[in-house]
Amino acid sequence: MGSYGLTLPLSGLQLNEQRDVIASLPGLGYTDVWSAEVGGTDAFTPLALASTWAPALRLGTAIVPAFTRGAPTIAQSAAALADAAPGRFLLGIGSSSDVIVQRWNDIPFVKPYERVRDVVRFVREALTGAKITHEYETFRVDGFRLLHVPKVQPKIVVAALRPGMLRLAGREADGAILNWLAADDVRKVVPYVHAGGPGKEVVARIFVAPTADQMVARQVGRTAIAGYMTVPVYRAFHEWLGRTELLGPMWKAWAAGDRKAAVASIPEEVVDALIVHGSPDEIRAHIQRYVDNGVTTPVIGLLPVGGDAREIVRSLAPTAS
Repeated sequence: MGSYGLTLPLSGLQLNEQRDVIASLPGLGYTDVWSAEVGGTDAFTPLALASTWAPALRLGTAIVPAFTRGAPTIAQSAAALADAAPGRFLLGIGSSSDVIVQRWNDIPFVKPYERVRDVVRFVREALTGAKITHEYETFRVDGFRLLHVPKVQPKIVVAALRPGMLRLAGREADGAILNWLAADDVRKVVPYVHAGGPGKEVVARIFVAPTADQMVARQVGRTAIAGYMTVPVYRAFHEWLGRTELLGPMWKAWAAGDRKAAVASIPEEVVDALIVHGSPDEIRAHIQRYVDNGVTTPVIGLLPVGGDAREIVRSLAPTAS
């Protein structure tokens, strides 16, 4: 396996308690750390810390929402990290979801495809130091110039689920970030990215329940799946992937307000496809299937099943096999 990433920050540890484990990652065979931005830390702070704690690691945002910051602010943050870690930073941009953008941040979630496209175009140009006055379809910029231009331009990757955004990721960015899909789904998804040209990065966030206790793994997995697959963008994604019949009972129960029934209705075959669990060797073998099907950078996202985060990270490392 080539690239092998881990999602930061690790749960169960404060940011200031994660230095030792992050510093150990390159020696364990990890090549990347990628941040998540949902309701915990922001996307940039954990990577800024990792850039000094483990200078060999690549750093990626998965993702910075295109709606919740102004485009110039995204460019400034990206420039700062690209300057702190020359050649090692990848800016992941995505639409996020109506829950995060509209319900949590009170920002209209309209034209997500167009917003991501416009932010990618703006940030790409802004990072060169060009002065930009332009009316994009979803926002306007009047006279912005980035005053601190990184010597090495960072790659930009786009979070994508369905064909339109996947094509955008391949056409106007350096690749795609995939999320909440099974290893076998990768074969359906990646051709849309590669239609934009050769050499595209394909990052996949892979949710891992690091336990051999199937009952625990499936319960944690069902809860996580219900939390995501009932969000409209993820529901549409899995309908496109062909899981309408399998997930239909969950969507029906959720719409009726019966959360317990919704979680219980998720079939084992869906949990076992979307949640990687088992022994460390079984987990590594499952992650390898994603790589074999076209993922260039698998990124582990640890689900909470108990245990010490430091030991779990060591046990799942490539060098532990």
